[in-house]
Amino acid sequence: MGLFTRAARARLASRVIKRLRKAGMTGARYHSASFTVQFTRPGDDEPSVVRLEEVKRKHVDRFIAGLLRAPGLPATWTEARPLLRPVLRGVTTTADVSEPLCRPALPFLAEFVVVDQPDTMTYVNATHGWGVTDDEVFAAARSNLSHAKLVGGAEEPVVVQFLDNGDAYWTSHLLLDNWLAGLQDQVGGRPVAFAPDRGLLLVTADGSAHLADLFTRAEAIYLSSPRAITPMAYTSDKQGKIVPYEAQPDSPYEVCVRRARAVLGAREYARQAQHLPHAAELLLTQDGRTRALWPDNGPALLPEADEVQFGDTTRPWSEVCDRLEPQSISPERWKGYKWPQ
Repeated sequence: MGLFTRAARARLASRVIKRLRKAGMTGARYHSASFTVQFTRPGDDEPSVVRLEEVKRKHVDRFIAGLLRAPGLPATWTEARPLLRPVLRGVTTTADVSEPLCRPALPFLAEFVVVDQPDTMTYVNATHGWGVTDDEVFAAARSNLSHAKLVGGAEEPVVVQFLDNGDAYWTSHLLLDNWLAGLQDQVGGRPVAFAPDRGLLLVTADGSAHLADLFTRAEAIYLSSPRAITPMAYTSDKQGKIVPYEAQPDSPYEVCVRRARAVLGAREYARQAQHLPHAAELLLTQDGRTRALWPDNGPALLPEADEVQFGDTTRPWSEVCDRLEPQSISPERWKGYKWPQ
């Protein structure tokens, strides 16, 4: 490592230590070998750790603000580890902590981590200070799920309904490799799952007579629930990982699949637009297609859509996208400066 790099790291550590002390933290010390700062929160017996590689990508003041632990968040990794659970949420979810720990999971969905306690569920923030990597936190959260399996089998396709009493985290089980695939005997075929609400998981067999009705039911629950997750259908790939369900061309479910994704995208983009200047609106057509509305002949942040409309003119996305700049936000948008003539 060169002299300039070491000096830059030391300056960053010094800034972080000053902010920590100003925030009331004690015992702040820089460890150059691991590029971390160790400190102790008020009332804690065990020190916490800041990985400075994370601070480099963010504003120091915002990062330190995220260190102010939400009420009830355990102080040490030993205390926290058995209480962690993964949860599926929309990417625009506003958690109850600053900068929640999350990672992409599925289209328009992210995997968050929460601390599950008898009376509360607290989101973990990205600067938890437990001295472990984010991957270790996610892995521990997944390992704490029950991995429950059903017994018996179905002689014909059926619908299995998992109701969450508050601590089962059934919808989170979709994150476990091979869990959904393992329900094949119980539902009478290749499992297809719906998670329209945090407390409800519906699973049936691909191609069954129940599937079309579940698309309709899932959308109705999703649109009416204050704890909605997604109206889309999901299945497992060959490796047992959860993936969006895809209908074959000309399948009776093709329109259902397209509409479910459009409904989820429209809601997530609408939530994002509330805090994003120049955000273009996303509309749904009657056949389940999506249409981005370029608001005026100036800059616009467009959601991904099947087509783009400006005034009375509508063009396919493929004719417009090559003039747009992708933006590093989630869900992703593309910046356009002027409607292409």
